[in-house]
Amino acid sequence: MVGSKWVYCIKRKADGSIEKYKAHLVACGFTQIYGIDYFDTYSPVAQLTTIRYILAMATRHDWNINTFDFNGAYLNGELKGEEIYMKQPLGYEDGTTTVKRLHKSLYGLKQAGHCWYETLCKALEDLGFRITHADPGLFLYNSGDDMLILAVHIDDCILTGNSPQLMNNFKHQIHECYTITDLGPIHWILGIKVMCDRSACTLSLSQSSYIDTVLSHFKMASANPVGCPMAPGAIFTKDQSPTEAQELDHMRKVPYCEAIGSLMYLAVTTRPDIAFSITTLSQFLNNPGVPHWEGVKRIMRYIIGTKSYELTYGTDQHSLIGYADADGASQPHRHAISGYAFMLDGGTVSWSSKKQGLVTASTTEAEYVAATHAAKEAFWLRKLTGELFPTEPQLIPMYSDNEAAKNLAHNDNYHARTKHIDIQYHFIREAINNGFVSLDHCSTNVMTADILTKAIPVFKVKIHVAGLGLQDHKNTQVMHITTL
Repeated sequence: MVGSKWVYCIKRKADGSIEKYKAHLVACGFTQIYGIDYFDTYSPVAQLTTIRYILAMATRHDWNINTFDFNGAYLNGELKGEEIYMKQPLGYEDGTTTVKRLHKSLYGLKQAGHCWYETLCKALEDLGFRITHADPGLFLYNSGDDMLILAVHIDDCILTGNSPQLMNNFKHQIHECYTITDLGPIHWILGIKVMCDRSACTLSLSQSSYIDTVLSHFKMASANPVGCPMAPGAIFTKDQSPTEAQELDHMRKVPYCEAIGSLMYLAVTTRPDIAFSITTLSQFLNNPGVPHWEGVKRIMRYIIGTKSYELTYGTDQHSLIGYADADGASQPHRHAISGYAFMLDGGTVSWSSKKQGLVTASTTEAEYVAATHAAKEAFWLRKLTGELFPTEPQLIPMYSDNEAAKNLAHNDNYHARTKHIDIQYHFIREAINNGFVSLDHCSTNVMTADILTKAIPVFKVKIHVAGLGLQDHKNTQVMHITTL
């Protein structure tokens, strides 16, 4: 028998104003026992990279982009095989000691998400949609020359395609199956403000409202802004973690994990310029010290002055282009940092900043490993493109600022010095030989992924921020840089 509780939340509009108050009856799923009360829990959602990609492509083709959400999505999933009983909800007791058997899923149950996903897939398949292999949260419908693309993130949905009539018909059909709220043209999705300029064929993503909320929560709204998220040459190590009781007691009162989590969402959605800083500081979640907390506050001071930045697509017209970079010289842990960024029509659709899992013996090896990680992402993006837009170019060009790493990816002339490299990192060589990607050299000055691997000075931050497609539309002076 599981318990339940009422959870209250406030749903806000894109400008931060209150839209409505919501109450959820949530089951206490933490008391469920695996193998008795639940089995599968996996419930995929559309990846953020997928969402950015289809928004960019819809902007390129000047398609309508609509949003809608399902009302009480999890309540539509049906329980199969499990026998779950719940205590009577607070405020709805009938005066007896009876319990309620659940026939449909409820928020809070371990399998609620899985039940809803299976139910939705069945409904969409009946309407002619198919699940894409690249992303199980993305659905595709084809009828002759007409197509619809549906990205589902739990109950929030993005619908686009080349036929407005087909889009309206689908929303009417899905509404007959489950109650939906048609939100019309996209303005707001997953806490991201979306601004479409159909006349200029551009689309911008912004989280200024979310940034204001974060800054207010951590009492940093009135702090002085800085020009870069991490000071060049800044070193953060475990030696800076507290060891004395007084300092440990002080850091327990600091909301370090909460701040990192809040900024992490910003870094993975619309702000790749802070990805490296967040990656670095998130290594000290178990025992953060005062220097680490100062580093987090510096990131907040940086986003104070840059909260009007918008990730913009459509300012340029080009297919997917990738940049891969690595830096290991500035890292005290001796593990290089890999970074990559994939651009589409002037804006970044996919990026990453991660510590490599091995200690590389040279700069060439570090850059080669970084290029391999980027090639894996390129392979997936190629798969996604092939499913949605088969006429798009299949080869994805990639760029590295290390000539030796580029040569190593094309041949094995450096065998004596690279024979220790594990076979998994030669994936890029096979990808190049099969015509999936290409790897060419570019100047360090235009290496867009440089900001994802190290702390750089202010003037370089401005250059690479513009290279990533982040634009400050409140500033009339827009920086333009040569791609290559």
